Amino acid sequence: MDLLGKARAHVDSGAFFAELATLVSYPTVSDAPEGRVAIEAYLDEVLTPRLKALGCEVTTHPNPDPAGGPFLVGVRTEGDDLPTLLCYGHADVVGEAGQWRDGLDPWTLTADGDRWYGRGTADNKGQHLINLTALRLLLEERGTLGFNLKFLFETGEEIGSPGLTEFAARHRNLLGADVLIASDGPRLDAATPTLFLGARGGVRITLDVDLRPDAYHSGNWGGVLRNPAATLAGAIASLVDGHGRIQIPELLPPELPDTVRAALADVVVDASDETWGDQRLTPAERLYGWNTLEVLALGAGDPGRPVNAIPGRARAVLQLRYVAGTDVGAVAPAIREHLATRGFPMVGVTADATFLASRTPVDDPWVSWARQALDGVAEKPVTLLPNFGGGLPNHVFTDVLGLATLWLPHSYPGCLQHAPDEHLLAPVAREGLALATALFAAVSSAPPIPRR
Repeated sequence: MDLLGKARAHVDSGAFFAELATLVSYPTVSDAPEGRVAIEAYLDEVLTPRLKALGCEVTTHPNPDPAGGPFLVGVRTEGDDLPTLLCYGHADVVGEAGQWRDGLDPWTLTADGDRWYGRGTADNKGQHLINLTALRLLLEERGTLGFNLKFLFETGEEIGSPGLTEFAARHRNLLGADVLIASDGPRLDAATPTLFLGARGGVRITLDVDLRPDAYHSGNWGGVLRNPAATLAGAIASLVDGHGRIQIPELLPPELPDTVRAALADVVVDASDETWGDQRLTPAERLYGWNTLEVLALGAGDPGRPVNAIPGRARAVLQLRYVAGTDVGAVAPAIREHLATRGFPMVGVTADATFLASRTPVDDPWVSWARQALDGVAEKPVTLLPNFGGGLPNHVFTDVLGLATLWLPHSYPGCLQHAPDEHLLAPVAREGLALATALFAAVSSAPPIPRR
């Protein structure tokens, strides 16, 4: 049986499912004290043995940010004249926000047809187990990888990767490589193997209209007392209209690069409402190549038990999802100036960047190499996305470490990550293991590509 056949058979035999069940059983929730204990056990009992089995020297590093957990690094060196591959994964998962359906427990892997349910199956334990398994199969087949390997695991991705940027900056030599290959996030869809090159960033924007400590009778004061809820609604509508179109140029990227437009030309996105968003762009361009401003929360008074009174305060939380090239530092000042000129100086604005946008250029040599390596392995052509729609700490690898970044996701948009009933699809795991094995096998024969 050839190498890719062994990869597929590893999933078909149930061996991969059994391994994943062990990983899922660790409740590695990064925002809970008991989860921190589970994370340490996961590093010691799950990841360290698997990295050592790959011939890696394994070290644990404290986080420079007390809000985050430790980092685990495995290094296997085969030769100074060989390419060096950096891989990445995160050991932590989100906490429970809701009830899983009957018969499912988040910490017990459960198969129901092609769906494997359990917390972390898609985000990120199933994904990094696929890559660890692909590397092991390659090593067993060849007796050598044919390249140097570095594997970085963080333990706080679900809480914003605290300390990761500083850790990478301090340890550039330890993490130095020629290219990053990692797996997180979803494919374009369940049936479409996907390669993406970066991530959109996010800015959380809070709008506060805090006019008075008390609510006043609407009959006695209506028409003469400013209503903070109506004020807030008007302010929001001046930022993003009722059809999802951003109204401030400063909240948009300077352009949609031709290379990005070309990469997305054949990408089909199922848009449930074709009238939503900037109609000058295709759904794929809106999702992967452009910025969106979403209202995440909106409140004033008590909608469940309204009273005949004008509330004293209203608040909304918005999020700007943005692509590389956007001037994030201009967001809050631009919003304040915009609102003031439109008669809303009483609206307070705060903005915090939760993660940064970044992408590897579509025409980077590593991109064409990866697509060629994956040709013929997948059941259908691999879709290339300049970045995916969500957020990842990709900027740490592109901007701090100067690497080309190749993300080969092993999940799909309907996996319910961060929600009850998270699951991994068995066919995606099977194909993903074959794709990862083929990509890693090709690293040893990659043409010399100068480091960025």
